[in-house]
Amino acid sequence: MSRFREPQHPDFRRLNSSIGFDRRLWPQDVAQSRAHVRMLADRGILSAEDRDAVLAGLEAVASELEDGRFAFREDDEDIHMAIERRLIEIAGPVGGKLHTARSRNDQVVTDLAMYTRERSVAAREAISRLMRELLARAEDHIDWPLPGYTHLQRAQPVYLAHHLLAYFWMLARDRSRFAFAEREAGRLPLGSGALAGVNFDTDRLQVARELGFAFVAPNSIDAVAGRDFILDYLGAAATCSTHLSRLGAELVLWSSAEFGFCELPDSWSSGSSIMPQKKNPDAAELLRAKAPRVVGHLAAFHGVMHGLPLTYNKDLQEDKEHLFDAADTLELSLAAATGMVARVSFNRERMREAASDELIAATDLADLLVRLGTPFREAHGVVAGLVRKAIDSGRKLSQLTPEELAEQSPTLAEHDPEYREVLSQSSWLESKVSEGGTSLARVGQQLALAKTVLDEAPSA
Repeated sequence: MSRFREPQHPDFRRLNSSIGFDRRLWPQDVAQSRAHVRMLADRGILSAEDRDAVLAGLEAVASELEDGRFAFREDDEDIHMAIERRLIEIAGPVGGKLHTARSRNDQVVTDLAMYTRERSVAAREAISRLMRELLARAEDHIDWPLPGYTHLQRAQPVYLAHHLLAYFWMLARDRSRFAFAEREAGRLPLGSGALAGVNFDTDRLQVARELGFAFVAPNSIDAVAGRDFILDYLGAAATCSTHLSRLGAELVLWSSAEFGFCELPDSWSSGSSIMPQKKNPDAAELLRAKAPRVVGHLAAFHGVMHGLPLTYNKDLQEDKEHLFDAADTLELSLAAATGMVARVSFNRERMREAASDELIAATDLADLLVRLGTPFREAHGVVAGLVRKAIDSGRKLSQLTPEELAEQSPTLAEHDPEYREVLSQSSWLESKVSEGGTSLARVGQQLALAKTVLDEAPSA
């Protein structure tokens, strides 16, 4: 019997159905169903015979799903109903007892919480692999100089290790964000029923322990309505993808003939359909393009949740595709970034040549004047005048005469040897002695700290 007199319109079934994408939740749904039926038997709500029959049926259903033999039907609305339908076909009417003391509302969100925890762990592990590769490449290139940039203009020289470690620390923060997302998905919703709880004396802690949840959700309304653990995951994924996009952008620039700082591995590059000479950094470019896709999922799901009345609304079906695609996209992007970083080769001479541009020693010259007693703002203007004179005359800063120095700053002319010393490349790099700076001593400290952080992965 049904309260409806008319069958569902085919287009409504297509709109309403989620079986096309939520079928990937079957491992979580089977796992929670096993835990649920065991708890029901332990509490005397089901008999031991019914428990065993249901568990045997679930085992058969899981085997079909695992092997790809599960026959989905057109009227299977979602994976949860498909599993229950097949369970009843295999086990008989006793299969219908599985849904005792639960609703699809708390069942669905439990599956999603389990899935989000798993994907958070997977993201943390993938991030750790990329961090390990960045650390290894930093150790291999600890004293290789290259220009640092602001506004994509040469600014100050740094060591390549220092530059690579910048991404290490971004990823370390990303890893912590996924640990937070994992922790927030650690409250068991199952047992909340449709929204008000259930009419049976269940043991939610038993189910939580079996499924690996740290806590039981304390409020049935919040448990059914809440999806902020998905927002936490999507937020972490959006930020991490954005960091990967910056790495990808620099690999694209650095591998161009104009920069020539590195060459990407063939296994992560593509050719041209018409130009035989081309080696395109397609994987690095896609790291840029995938980031806004993940950010879009975050923004879109915020839109789904915005202004949504409690408790369950069909709008919440839109949580899955945003979560699934973001997780797939992020994990693939992390794998690509790790593969490129592990195999990229750097051109030491080309980077050293670019870092030898004397103009990027301008800040060091201003600091020299400060040490000699000139206020920094005045020193800044002096050095700007020297830079202008050098550019206008087509010379380097080291080619300016003492007389030209005196025109800008008698103090600088009086300390001509120190002026020339600052213009030697090693001085620019090794003068950055502040904590977190690019001098070799500080980079060495940073590498040691990075090893400690890598080995002390954040826990949920």
